[in-house]
Amino acid sequence: MVAFLTSLALGATDLPALQAAHLLLHPDDSNESLVIHSLRLPRTLVALLAGAGLGVSGLMLQAVTRNPLADPGILGVEAGGAFALLLMVVFFPSAPAWAYIPAAFAGGAGAALLAYSVAHSIGVTPLRLALAGVAVASLVSAGSRTIQILWEERAQGALFALSGSVAGRTWEQVGQIAPLMGVGLVAALLLSPKLNILALGEDVARSLGARTERDSLLVTLLGVLLAAASVSVVGPIGFVGLVIPHLSRTLAGADHRLSLPLAALLGAAFLTLADVLARLIDRPAETPVGLLVAAVGAPFFVWLARRIGR
Repeated sequence: MVAFLTSLALGATDLPALQAAHLLLHPDDSNESLVIHSLRLPRTLVALLAGAGLGVSGLMLQAVTRNPLADPGILGVEAGGAFALLLMVVFFPSAPAWAYIPAAFAGGAGAALLAYSVAHSIGVTPLRLALAGVAVASLVSAGSRTIQILWEERAQGALFALSGSVAGRTWEQVGQIAPLMGVGLVAALLLSPKLNILALGEDVARSLGARTERDSLLVTLLGVLLAAASVSVVGPIGFVGLVIPHLSRTLAGADHRLSLPLAALLGAAFLTLADVLARLIDRPAETPVGLLVAAVGAPFFVWLARRIGR
């Protein structure tokens, strides 16, 4: 709630928090009310939903792979989703808006599968899987850059989707992400008991009667879907799915029935507050929120990798 009200109040023109809350509940014909309801409210809702999706996605992927370095960005899911969005904009410009989410899902799932295949060929360990994901993400990003160079004019329309920002998001994007994210987050909460079992390891999970192959596939697909839905409206914003799960488990413990809803709340607040900071750094200009998140996430990733290595 603090992040929500802060996002409504601060920007190119600041408003008192109480005034922003009053205008939210009692809109009028003033310019301030127009700014809140037409610009800041949809932008805030997109940030809240995308942040929640990325936080929960990272928690689910870490649980199912038992890899503390796993997240949608490091495993290549975000880069694959962004590449698919670019292909849609360049080669299928007349595609309807709803088609972008399944396209991002296909791209993210393909990148994650490729990363796992590379790591599996040399023996899966947390560090090897992370390195394979980074390599795949770099390869896919190079492909995206190649398309932007060869089809420069067509690719201009994709910069909005690939900027890693929530600036300029409208009610159309809210309607695009809200239903799928709502269903996905509820499904993730229902699967949280299975996450507890899968996190114990495959042998222990089987001894407890779990159908590990089916459950792992469901959890993985849902994690990729949540990340892809987020990427489809805010672009690739890395490290949210890495930092938030660790913070959530630190606060709530290893029980995913508690840490998963907390990851949704923390992810939503984290991305929203990062967007507020992105507005204020060089206002009235907009700083891509992905840069700020990377400034926090990259050192955290290095620290976590060194800790696991030791």
